[in-house]
Amino acid sequence: HVQLVESGGGSVRTGGSLRLSCAVSGYSITTYCLAWFRQAPGKEREGVADIRGDGRSTYTDSVKGRFTISKDNAENTVYLQMTSLIPEDTAMYYCAARPGACRWNVGDFNNWGQGTQVTVS
Repeated sequence: HVQLVESGGGSVRTGGSLRLSCAVSGYSITTYCLAWFRQAPGKEREGVADIRGDGRSTYTDSVKGRFTISKDNAENTVYLQMTSLIPEDTAMYYCAARPGACRWNVGDFNNWGQGTQVTVS
C-alpha cells in the first residue's frame, strides 16, 4: 500500500514562506491524485490543493495566489509552496493520495500522511 510522509512544517511570521514536502512510497505517483489538506483545532479537515496525474492543479479559494502545489514524479514527492502566510493558515497539514481522478472529500482518500504542523503568527 501507499505510504506518505510529510515534512517542512514549522513556525513562521505573517508574510513568511514554507515549503511542505510529502514523500510517497509504495507506488509511483504518476497516475495518482495528490492532495494537501489542513485541519485547525476544532475545525474539520479541509482540502487545500490537489494535483492530478497530468499535472493540473486546483486550489481552495483562500489560498489561491499564495500556495502552489507541485510534484516531482522521479522523486515520488509532492510539494506545497506556501507564501504570504497569514495566521489563518495555521493548521496541521496532511498529504493524501488516491489512484486516478482527484476528489475533494476526505473520505475519497485512503492514503494519508501523519501530518506536519504549520504555525503562523
